[in-house]
Amino acid sequence: MITSIDTIRDDFAFLDDWEERYRYIIELGSDLPAYPDTARDDQHKVRGCVSQVWLLTRIGEGPDPVITFQGDSDAHIVRGLVAIMLALFSGRRASEILETDAEQTMRALGLDEHLTPQRANGLRAMIQRMKEEAGAAMSAA
Repeated sequence: MITSIDTIRDDFAFLDDWEERYRYIIELGSDLPAYPDTARDDQHKVRGCVSQVWLLTRIGEGPDPVITFQGDSDAHIVRGLVAIMLALFSGRRASEILETDAEQTMRALGLDEHLTPQRANGLRAMIQRMKEEAGAAMSAA
């Protein structure tokens, strides 16, 4: 079970410094469910990330389907960032995903200030991919 975004926000507020928060992010990544080896391919790879990131999307039924994401990375800290984005987006309706201000969440957690520019750009690439998947799901319905 993926930690909820509200729990992540609360935990971040409780942690005093960024070294503790980085450890927490890595811990979130280590708790991700196993990612299928069959989806570690070019089709599932997120472009724009310095580290390798894979994203598997499952789309439910209906005009505003529930979308679940599964993700992984070959870098510990990035795997934790994947976990944060899964907490923010996975299991929500496509319309909710499109309306969610992920940049605001990044700012609220302080990720925009404490990630290297390359990691922040990779995180934005992941957000864009998830929103594109949600938009495509809405268009297909």
